[in-house]
Amino acid sequence: MKLIILDRDGVINFDSDDYIKSTEEWQPIPGSLEAMASLHKAGYLVAVATNQSGIARGLFSLAELQAMHQKMQNLLRQCGGKIDALAYCPHGPNDACECRKPKPGLLLNIAKQLGISLENTYFVGDSFKDIEAARAVNATPILVKTGKGERTLAQHPELIHEVSVYNDLQEFTHALLN
Repeated sequence: MKLIILDRDGVINFDSDDYIKSTEEWQPIPGSLEAMASLHKAGYLVAVATNQSGIARGLFSLAELQAMHQKMQNLLRQCGGKIDALAYCPHGPNDACECRKPKPGLLLNIAKQLGISLENTYFVGDSFKDIEAARAVNATPILVKTGKGERTLAQHPELIHEVSVYNDLQEFTHALLN
């Protein structure tokens, strides 16, 4: 089976520099859940890999993170989709863990959960860390302009020539499936 890995904040849901800390703040980007459902219906495994340092920073609890993920899964199910694997890093940037993107731990965790190779896998993200993580496992990085995507392009203008760039997850999904 083919696998698509998605970053969460800025790709699936709106992002905030103040962190997404609750189910009330977790709001899907228009079209993102429908895009994920389309990928599922087309036979792709859909996974989510997300840094969630707000836990280490004390901004929200593990229970609140799980509630946000349950909301995401419930809304996605209503669209006819599902998440086949989900991996998150609860650590802060100075914790020296192996899972925090740009390190490849989250992506390797997903491959292990699903028993699948990351070869021919797309990783859709909105940050340079996402692109670096994809490259670390030889996945194909995709950059979307939602979330921090525009800022990422401004800081790394060379990316426009190095990776495929789409306005949002829905545009990427449409291009992939058509």
